[in-house]
Parts: sequence; structure tokens; C-alpha cells
Amino acid sequence: MRAVLQRVRRGQVSVGSQIVGEIGTGLVVLVGARRGDGTVQAMQLARKIANLRIFEDDEGKMNLSALDIGAGILVIPQFTLYADCKRGRRPSFTEAAPPDVAEPLIEHFVEALRQTGVAQVETGAFGMHMLVRIHNDGPVTIVLDTDAL
Repeated sequence: MRAVLQRVRRGQVSVGSQIVGEIGTGLVVLVGARRGDGTVQAMQLARKIANLRIFEDDEGKMNLSALDIGAGILVIPQFTLYADCKRGRRPSFTEAAPPDVAEPLIEHFVEALRQTGVAQVETGAFGMHMLVRIHNDGPVTIVLDTDAL
């Protein structure tokens, strides 16, 4: 699995005119599943994200995790994280897990985040066109891949 984390002051996702997920201080996590990924990768990624120390302490150092500060996490499913742009000008998405595999895997990832004790976990809508508002704080943006954890 692959995730792009952005530390935010506020995050929001809408489908059409309806807000389906919203957080204050925390992380917006764009997450994609790859062919061959399973629940082990989902749990590993959730634990890493919940415990990653990317929030500032009283001395301005990145020493605190989402768990430490009671942050929210907004999860946005995004198969385009597995775009292959090696050939031509149109990306290929053959490495991304098919929707019938990716959707339950991302749901498992969300549940694993909740089980870590994260204060608030919100989600976008799988397979839908979404408008994501991100008020990036820092900016701090981290890319994680379960192949490298």
C-alpha cells in the first residue's frame, strides 16, 4: 500500500455538494492499494501513520504523533497513487488493486487506524469523484510505501 500524508490544520472532503468527512488538526492521508496487498500491509501502514512523530512539541521539534496530540485523520482512497508514467503521456494504473479488492482493503486500513486509538477517523467515498480541501500545515508531506517499511 502507498500513502501520502499531509499534516493539516483542517481537512475536508465532499462528494457533490455534501461534506462526507472533515477534521481539524491532524492528517489527510491519500491511500492506494496495489495488486498483492493484503490486511498485513493495511495494519502495518495504519500503525506507522498513527505513531509517526510529525507534530511539533513545545520546543518546535517534530516529536509527537497523531495519537499523542489527539489528532484526526481523514482518509481519501486514491488509486492514482499507483500511476505508471514510464511510457507515453497517459498513465497506466495496472499496478493498482482492482476496486473489488481495494475497497475492502482500504476499509480494513480505516478500521486498523481506529483500533490504534486515533481520536477521529473520517473517510472520503470510495470510487466517487471527490473535492478535497487541505489546509497543509508546515507544509509537511510524507510518502509511505509498505514495501519500504
